Parts: sequence; C-alpha cells; structure tokens
Amino acid sequence: MRIGIDVGGMSFKGGIVNPEGEILYTHVESTADLKGYAAMEEKLFILIDALLAEAKAKNWLVESIGVGVPGLADVESNQVVYCTNLGWNNVPLGSHVKVRYGLPTFMDNDATVAGIAESAKGCTRGAENSVFLTLGTGVGGGIIINGKVTSGTHNKGSEIGHMIVGENFYDCNCGNNGCLETFASATALMKDFQRRIQAGEATALCTDSDGAKSVTAKEIFDGAKVGDPAADAAVKRLAKYLGIGLANVVNMLDPEVIALGGGVSKAGDFLLKLVEPEMRKRLVFKEGKQTKLEIAQLSNDAGIIGAAMLANYK
Repeated sequence: MRIGIDVGGMSFKGGIVNPEGEILYTHVESTADLKGYAAMEEKLFILIDALLAEAKAKNWLVESIGVGVPGLADVESNQVVYCTNLGWNNVPLGSHVKVRYGLPTFMDNDATVAGIAESAKGCTRGAENSVFLTLGTGVGGGIIINGKVTSGTHNKGSEIGHMIVGENFYDCNCGNNGCLETFASATALMKDFQRRIQAGEATALCTDSDGAKSVTAKEIFDGAKVGDPAADAAVKRLAKYLGIGLANVVNMLDPEVIALGGGVSKAGDFLLKLVEPEMRKRLVFKEGKQTKLEIAQLSNDAGIIGAAMLANYK
C-alpha cells in the first residue's frame, strides 16, 4: 500500500492506495484557519498519522508516501521551492516527512501528480508517452516519457502553461507576454470575455462591463453552446490558442495521448470538437498514427492517486 497526499489551498486530502491505483481509505484535514508553515506541517503529520493508524488497523503494509503540491517541488531534496497559494518558500516538507516516518517519500507538483494518476488509472493508462494539461486558474503540465515523469535536467521543465503561443493583451504573472495560460485558462477566458463586453460586443450573459466581471468560465461556455456572440468568440479564441499549444507539444514530443483536466475540461466534447481541429491543422506530420486527445477521467481523486503512485514513476 501507498499513502498519497494532495496539498490544497484550504485542506490536505490523503488516502491509502493499493498497487492498482484504487483508493481504499481517505482522510481530510482542514487548513483554512492555519497560518504559517509550521502549523501546516503539523497538520500534515496529523493527517499521515491518521492514515497510518488506519493501515495498521487493517494490517496493510505502507511502503511509501507521496505528496503533490500546488507549486514547484525540488524532487531531489524533497523541498517545496515555492508555493504561492500557501506562502511557502524553500520549506523542507518532503524531507521532514521522510525523517519522521522512516518511509521512502516522494514529492512533485500537482499537475505532474495528476498526470501520473491518469497514466496509472485514467485515460492515458497503458501509454508509455503521455502529456497531461490542467486547465484551471492557470495551465499546468505533466510529461511522462517511457513510463517515467520528466521535468528536465534542472527540474524546471514541463511548464507547458508558460509556452509562448502568441502576443496577448495582458502579461502573465511570470512577467512574460503570450504564455499559453493567458490564452487557455479559465482566468484567460473570463478576462477575454470582459474585454469584449467593454468593447461593446453583444451578449445575453450580462448588461454591462461591470456585470461581465461576475460571469464565470462555465457560464461563458454555456453561452457559447447556445450561440451567445461574445461568449462564442471568447471560447473560440481559447480553443485556437490551446490548439496551437497542443500542436507544439505534439510536434516536439509525439506522445500517444494528451489528457486535458481542470475546470475548463469540464466542457468535455464541446471543448474537444473546437480544440482538436486547431491542433491537427498545425501538426507537421498529418498522416499515419496520431496523438489522441482526451478529457481526463479522475477529477478529484487524481491528486491522491497520483501522489501515491509517484514511487513508480521516478
């Protein structure tokens, strides 16, 4: 058995996972009222203690602990380099877990962990080479090559969301202009919709530019499905640039499957039908076997499953 921990902004979710990637037990600890790294680390220990107690009660042997974090993890030193949402910088999370429990401990960022989950149990299962993109507030990426996670020589790769795909009307939080996540995230979709309403484009989703600020990405997709002019234009723009980014991934890596996860992916087949043609027409090789484009399957379970399975992908 393995323990998987999904570190979130408001809670830590943990589970005991069998070798087949099935969650046998889960436990959640709220972190909403906690301040400072030390308090959060102690809460993590409480979570792991509860999971180990359950494993002991069931006579399950725990072989490793995996942790997925919403930030940059140094997989060699088991430190969190930064995690903006939690205010962490260079904190020894993984190394402290390893010392406290005496178990092999693995850590990586949440997008990579979700990609591992899809590879182990979801829509990319059986593929030696796959790419996972999470389309949410930003765009994250996880790359699996020959059955192993890869993030480059210096552990600074797989930042697919920061691939430059065009010139945009606002800069990315990283300081660059044209990053994929400024075109293809839920945040990007809402910003573009707001820009269109401010410019006077027609919509039934709000009455003015102030009202546009409260329109969600889901509402924009729903509007596009029924032909709302501004919503349709915004969604098609997202699809175009996501297609450009995916074509770049295919032209560079030629994976068997690309999986799309995160909130934007909940648009499902509607999203795929818009994005896939944009990707296909930009591929260098258009004949023969082609990369499949899929919607991720595991949703909320991906963080626990992927973290637990980290040991298999290192």
